Formats: sequence, C-alpha cells, structure tokens
Amino acid sequence: MSKDKKEKKETAPQTDEEVKEEQSEAPQAEEAVSEEPKAEEKTEASADDELAALNDKYLRICAEYDNFRRRSQKEKTEIYADVKASAVKSFLPVYDNLERAIAQETSDEAYAKGVEMIMSQFMKTLEGLGVSKIADVGEKFDPNLHNAVMHIDDEEKGENEIVEVFQKGFMLGEKVIRFSMVKVAN
Repeated sequence: MSKDKKEKKETAPQTDEEVKEEQSEAPQAEEAVSEEPKAEEKTEASADDELAALNDKYLRICAEYDNFRRRSQKEKTEIYADVKASAVKSFLPVYDNLERAIAQETSDEAYAKGVEMIMSQFMKTLEGLGVSKIADVGEKFDPNLHNAVMHIDDEEKGENEIVEVFQKGFMLGEKVIRFSMVKVAN
C-alpha cells in the first residue's frame, strides 16, 4: 500500500475498491510469507546435507592422513632395518679376517692378544646393534638359516647335524643377514 492509502485508511472509512484492493494484496503477502518457510526448510535441508557431506569428506581425509602416517612410519622402520643390515653385512668380511687371524698360530703373544681384543670389541659392537651368530657345530640343519655346501655320511652323527662351519652366519633380529655355510651329516 502506498502512503496515501494508509493515510486515507487512518482518517477516512474505506471504500469497496479499497477493501478489495487490500484483500487482493493480503493473499499475496500471505503467499510470500508461506513461501518463505518452504524456502527456509529447503535451505535448512540443503545445509544439513551439505554439512553431512563436508563431515564425511573431513572424516575420509582424516582416515587417509592416519593411514599415510602409519604407512610412512612402517616404511621408515623397514628402511632403517634394511640399511642397518646392509651396513653390518659390509663389515662381516672384517669379522672373517679377524677369525682367520685368531686361528693362525703365532709366537708373538702380544700380537695374538691384540687380535683377540679387536675381535672381542667387534663382537660387542655387533651385539650392541642387535646382531647375533647363527647356531654352530652340533646343531640341526635349518634351510632358513644355513647353506649346506657339503654332505657327508657319518654313522656317529645324527641326521641333518651340522659337522663343520665354513663361514659363520649372522642375524639381525629375525632377519638373516648372512647364511652359515656348513657341512651336514646325513
């Protein structure tokens, strides 16, 4: 309604035309009012759907990140173990040479004692890194730990018993760094 009509409404009685005009405006206003709640309901429903979608997306991203973090940590641990095993493996020829030096007879006691001390220190270092020797003579042959390079028939020895070790094997935890080369009795 215009200002003139409002003034007339306040000051003068209404005519039939004014009443009809007012009634025709009223349903339009009611329709507009009734449309607004429907729009609000649609807006609320779409907002709830959007919120649910965003929440689902957020949870999926969190799960992906958690999986990535676990996978990265596992890979880092595995890489560390592999690098450690590789470094230890590169020092095993030094162990072999020290073992050969100890096996050699010498008249110089100081020399022999020095080599034994070096070997002892080397073994302590390996043990500190978690490296252990694989079973020795008299143990049962295990293909997961030993590499049988020779077989002998010996009635005094048990079946699949290790009778000689040509090269010692080593393990880092549960992982074999180097297999033992052995002679096995059948």
